[in-house]
Amino acid sequence: MARHFREHKHQPDALIPVPLHKKRLYQRQFNQAEMIAQHIHRDLNITLLNKVCIRHKETQSQSLLNADDRQANLRHAFNCKIIKNIDSVAIIDDVVTTGSTVNELAKTLKKAGVKRVDVWAFARA
Repeated sequence: MARHFREHKHQPDALIPVPLHKKRLYQRQFNQAEMIAQHIHRDLNITLLNKVCIRHKETQSQSLLNADDRQANLRHAFNCKIIKNIDSVAIIDDVVTTGSTVNELAKTLKKAGVKRVDVWAFARA
């Protein structure tokens, strides 16, 4: 992924992995989006902001829901701290299916002051 995005014409100021709810993180013991973001951070030397956003709403697994229910499931699921001196970010996710997760996170980031939000994902389903 890092090799692919190295050639991207717009490099973001920071990377933000899609956060997991604390209960899901406890169950899994890792956040796959954060692991991907750490590799990209190291390879491309882009700031990693892995503690700026949280998933405060415990949601059902998106894989069990249809497109409309996915969007409703994630409504207001994230909180992000105000981000100063960062104009653009890339949300890092493992798989984007309907885009509901990254869209909701992007809305929250824009409310926190980010001007440009890109999505960098390992796969699109």
